Amino acid sequence: MSGNSPTAANEDEKPKVEFNFCRECSNLLYPKEDPTNNVLMFACRTCQFSEPAATACIFKNDLNTTVGETAGITQDVASDPTLPRTNKECTTCHEHDAVFFQSQQRTAETGMKLYYVCCNCGNVWQDPDAP
Repeated sequence: MSGNSPTAANEDEKPKVEFNFCRECSNLLYPKEDPTNNVLMFACRTCQFSEPAATACIFKNDLNTTVGETAGITQDVASDPTLPRTNKECTTCHEHDAVFFQSQQRTAETGMKLYYVCCNCGNVWQDPDAP
């Protein structure tokens, strides 16, 4: 038994590593090498059930190498007492209360960017007058 998700049928998605469960006792199967046949197996740690692995991939670690400039900004940033406040007008709700901070992205291509977060609605924007 393997945990197939209904979205796995979509060809646009990357293949996912699935969990396998024991047919005898329904516990999780763990990867194990069969040294005599040099084959990857899935074995139960509770009973003696084992089955050959359908694929050689048992773990996949996808790293996202790009971080958005506004990564980590949440609604509660507006209530942070350590951030400076300004009376800039929000581009969404037109309130005049916002906190601002410098971009955390540190690359040679990006200059200093200021981001504003509205204290009323949480909207995030950049100053359109900034270079």
